[in-house]
This record gives sequence, structure tokens and C-alpha cells, in this order.
Amino acid sequence: MHDLMLADLERLICCESPSSDLDALHRCADVLTGIGTTRLGQAPVRTEAGGRPVLRFGPADPAVLLLGHLDTVHPIGTLEQTSYRVIDGRVYGPGVFDMKLGLVQALHAMAACASRDDVGLLVTADEELGSPASRTVIEAAAAESRAVLVLEASVDGKLKTARKGVSTYDLRFTGRAAHAGLEPEKGANTSLALAQTILAVSDLADTSVGTTVTPTVARSGVTINTVPDTASLAIDVRAASKDEQERVDKAIRALPSPVDGVSIEVLGGINRPPLEASLSADLFAMAQEVAAELGLPSLGGAHVGGGSDGNFTAGLGIPTLDGLGAVGNGAHTIHEWADVAALGERTRLLTGLIDRIAAGARG
Repeated sequence: MHDLMLADLERLICCESPSSDLDALHRCADVLTGIGTTRLGQAPVRTEAGGRPVLRFGPADPAVLLLGHLDTVHPIGTLEQTSYRVIDGRVYGPGVFDMKLGLVQALHAMAACASRDDVGLLVTADEELGSPASRTVIEAAAAESRAVLVLEASVDGKLKTARKGVSTYDLRFTGRAAHAGLEPEKGANTSLALAQTILAVSDLADTSVGTTVTPTVARSGVTINTVPDTASLAIDVRAASKDEQERVDKAIRALPSPVDGVSIEVLGGINRPPLEASLSADLFAMAQEVAAELGLPSLGGAHVGGGSDGNFTAGLGIPTLDGLGAVGNGAHTIHEWADVAALGERTRLLTGLIDRIAAGARG
């Protein structure tokens, strides 16, 4: 199994697929189509979302839906810096951990299932951008499924049993320009409004329940001798519950301007709802049972701050378990790697979990 999986993985990694390059994404989709057709004996249904490829392997309404994405954060040319290679039990290459190995594992697990009629794989190509075009596709595909299993990478081998919800905001400040030396009092200074708003936004965080509100990119002004009349502020919000996510959203939209003459426009909002632990609990317990029955290492669970497409399916109330992909480290770096020894173990775990869920659906 290792040799076949590594051969498939090498083909996939050597076809670079940054989120921003539509041609590259379609080339990578061609490669994945070839791999999947070989392993499953049937080509996927191929469509597009926002000009990006969407691949659907298996039946249209499976009991178990596997989720993955083929886009990566690495630009074209990264292979020249860090090529595909296997060294000392680790496989390296751009996108190997996040999440091309997960795609290979998904296809090999599907091929080994007791019944392929019970499982499907949906692959999108804009997850690293927040899935703006594919969200509706994902939600529609998952709507009739009994469970969703996400092939994102693990956390030190642990499955991801909860993910924080993600919200992003872009605040636009509009004031009034004036000469900074001659008549600054005639201006409405957006830099002052920006500074005070940053402090107000930071106060919305609540670390006791894991809510973070982080001002990130801030811009204001054009020249040193002009009272600035425009400014902008980007804000990243992570929350473990829907209630917290909505509390922060309401507060940001109600922010008053701290400077007379400066107005604030709020763009953006809630992007991904939380994957709350209650939505993964039964699937996680089932995965632990399957691992024990197969003689695999015991499974741990982790709550993480980053979002995935599993947040969308959990937001619909569909049982969702994440982190079933690669065991390794280094996501979003040129040093990312995956553990070769875990390839077979995690693929067997995924196959067993699919069969267990499907048997329950049939029974």
C-alpha cells in the first residue's frame, strides 16, 4: 500500500496548485482525476465553482461524505526550493501535509471499503481562501449525508474534534483632510479613530471562553503633512461557540466612531461557524473503537483555532470529524512533512470508520 500511495502522492505534489492560479488548479485536478479513476475504476463528476475545479468521486448522495481540497498556499516555483522526497521515514513536498496526502488517503480508503455505494469524496479548490465559491457546493453535497469526515491533517496525530468559528472584518474609516501644519483642527483624523477603535476591538475578546479578537492589518494616511481622511482595519475573530461569534459580530457592527466627523463602515462578517465538540463526539468515539479493533495506536482529540470546510457541515448540524489526514507537521511552510509509517494506519482507520458509519446507516 505504501508504494502505491507514495507514487500517487508524488504525482499530486509535483503538480503545484496555489489557490490563486486557476490554470494550475485545473492541471492538478486533471492529475487527481487520473489517480482517482485508476484507484476507483470510475472518473469523478467534474464541475466548477468560481472558475475553480470541483471533483465529486462516488455517488451523489452517500451516507458518508469525505471532504478535501487540492489548493495550497505555496506559489508556483516552490518545488524548486523544496522538492518531493522521502527521507528517514518522512515524506516532504509543498502541500504534502496540508493536504495532498489526505486526498491520496481518501481515495485509497474508498477503494478498500466494503461498499463504495456508501461513500463519496468532494474535492474543492479554494479552501485556503476561506471557500468563498465552494461553500454552497459543500453544504449542498453534505445535506443528505449521515456523517462528514474531513481529510485535513491531524494535530500531532490527534483528530480534530472541535474547531473555532472564523469571522473576518474590514473596517473602512472616512474623515476629512486638512493641512497638518496650518489648520489641523479643520480635519477629521482617521488615524486617531483607527487607534482608538483598535483598542475597543481588542476589548471584545474573552479568553475565558476562547474568543480571540485580533486587529491585524491597519492603514491610514497618505502624506506626513496631511490630516488623514481615510483608514482601514482588518480584524480576525475566532470563537468556540456560535453565541460568542454572534456576540462579537453584533458588537463590531455597533462600534461608535470615537472621532467627530469620522464615519466607520463595517465590511465582512462571519465566515465559518464553529465545529463544536458535540457534533464530533459520536464519530470520535466510533473512531477510537475502530482503532482499537484494528490494533492501531489509541487516538487523541484536539480543539483547534483554525477553520476548515468541516466548519460549514457542522454548522448545518451534520456530525463531522476532522483531522483524519496526514500525521506530520509544518503546515503552510516549505518544511512541511508527513510520517510515512502512518500512511497505512490512517488509511485503514478511515476505511474502518467509513464501513462502521455506513453499516449503521443501512441498519
